[in-house]
Amino acid sequence: MLGKKKKREKAPDGSNKIAVLFVDETNDLQSQIAEHFLTEFYSDIYEIRSAGPKNDHVDCELVAVMYQNGHDIRRATSKDFAAKNMIKYDYIVFLQKETYDRIREVIPFKGKHILKDFGSRADFIATDDKELADCYTSLTEAVKEWVRETFSSPENLERLVI
Repeated sequence: MLGKKKKREKAPDGSNKIAVLFVDETNDLQSQIAEHFLTEFYSDIYEIRSAGPKNDHVDCELVAVMYQNGHDIRRATSKDFAAKNMIKYDYIVFLQKETYDRIREVIPFKGKHILKDFGSRADFIATDDKELADCYTSLTEAVKEWVRETFSSPENLERLVI
């Protein structure tokens, strides 16, 4: 039948939310930003997590810059794939191509893969604290706008699957 939507299976928590995992190498930068904004914009549609093959501390400079810009991620923690709060995912969103290339065949979760490369901290070009803060702000805004646009409708996601 035309126009009839396919009914979604229930998410692990009993809801009809779409489960999304954001991944960067150490769950300290891009994945934290994406998790924050997807939660802020569309937590009624998505069950959201972030992790990395390794964990570290969330980038302190990122936390400070986001806070100065009105986005509080001070309680965010870096998680690796062994974290106890992991669930089954509909989509695994890799935010670094290098990480995707290295682990795509061995990632311990099932789910459709999406790749959106935002680079890494090593790509920042800054000679002082102001320029460094501007790099973080630019990354934050780029991830924010991508999340807002891409996840505004779940139908958008299928065309991004690789």
